[in-house]
Order: sequence, then structure tokens, then C-alpha cells
Amino acid sequence: MTNLSALFPSGIPRSSLLFSVPIVLLLCSLSWATGSNDAVEPSHSDTSLLEGFRHVEAASVSDALEKITGKKMYMSHKMRPIFNSRFAGFALTVLLKKEENRDPDALKGMLTAIDQGPANSVYVMVVEEGNDIAGMGGLMGTAMSSRNFAGAVIDGGVRDTAYLQKIGFPVFALGIVPSTSVGHYRFAGANITVICDGVAVNPGDIIVADSDGVAVVPRASAEKVLAMAQDMDYKEHFMYAEIEKLKSILEAVKKFGRL
Repeated sequence: MTNLSALFPSGIPRSSLLFSVPIVLLLCSLSWATGSNDAVEPSHSDTSLLEGFRHVEAASVSDALEKITGKKMYMSHKMRPIFNSRFAGFALTVLLKKEENRDPDALKGMLTAIDQGPANSVYVMVVEEGNDIAGMGGLMGTAMSSRNFAGAVIDGGVRDTAYLQKIGFPVFALGIVPSTSVGHYRFAGANITVICDGVAVNPGDIIVADSDGVAVVPRASAEKVLAMAQDMDYKEHFMYAEIEKLKSILEAVKKFGRL
């Protein structure tokens, strides 16, 4: 597939004079219809927003999301880090569908998504019926790390965990297993909407992960969620000392309105 993000960094091809309008529109239409592997570089404002999410707790983000969206936007207790870590980044989604020996290009599809992913990406992979299938391991983690990905969230298993910890690349997954997805799955698309451990994730959503778990922030709500999460963090951190001083959690909650 043509790397459209390289050709269209600002939405208009640098070599537009070489293409007719119909051909350009056709390429774009095909890319949107099939779920393009080509990720868009975040803007400066997006990067600043992301920096804010790196300094708030996933629990506060989850609470803010529930208040603002009225929805559960956190993954289950089964989604755990392979070592203690935290990160925030933009979702780059990949979907693998269970299908034995039918897609010789499955590996190419999911690896191309990595090679075309921009810095600060979070590789969000859904492996259908994949609790005991490793969606990634040390080689893919090395590639993501070299491209400055923020981390990975795998609705499935992970392997080569000792090496991933050695290079310090953070991964959240449903389990640790020695298996492989190669030959057992077909590539169903990248940069498409997926359901990861019960939560809808769209390309470009902000993934916030720490030792408490993983929260998914829809891009359209990100500014409001961040502001509320920062306020919650601020109040909670002040409450620790206040509880010790008052020797009462009831009084502290009454004062700060946060639990």
C-alpha cells in the first residue's frame, strides 16, 4: 500500500501536479474504505495535550471519563502490565481475526502498521479469541521502541517479556504465553475502530495506562477529560495530608469533595 501519510503530510500532496484529481480521490477513498495503515502525525496541540495526560493518574482519567461521557471507558482487571510502567499515547489500532492458514499476508499487515506508526503511538492490538495467543513479542517491541512508540496494549497475550523488560518497552496484555499468532489469524485492518477488552478504541484516541489499568479517552472529549482529571489529582494529593491531620476521611471528603 502506498504510504499516503508520506505523500499527504498536510492533507495535500506535495506532488499534486503529477496527479489528476480523480486518481487522488480514488486513492483516498480506497484507503478510508479498507482502513489505512498510514498514521497521521499528531499536531503540536495534540502533543501538548498528550504531555498533560502523562502526568495524571489513570484512575482520575477513568473517573473524569465516567462523569463526562457517562460510559465505562476503562479496560478490565485482566489487562495488566508485564512490568510496572505508565504511559500515554495515541491509539494505533490493529485487528486480527481467527482464521487458520488463510492469510499469508497477515504478518505483513500488522508489521507494516508498526513501520508506518508515528512517535507517541500506542499499538492497540485485538487478537480475536486470543487469550492464549501472543499478539506480540520482543521483535515487534524492539521495532516499536525504535520508532518511539509510547507502549502497547494487547487484547490477547504477549511473549518475550524478559527482553521487553530489558529494553524497557511497556506492554499491557491479558496474559503471558509462549505461542504465536502466525498462521492462525488473518489481518483484518489497521487504524480502524476496535473493541479492546470491552472498550471501543478509535484511531487517535488517547490511551492512558499505569499500575491501576488502562483508560481510553475519545479525542473529542480529551480537553475536558484532562482538565477534570487534573483537578481530581490535585485534590486527592492534598487530601492525603489532610486525612492524616484531621484523622478523619469524612471531614477530608467534605472539604475537598473527592474520593
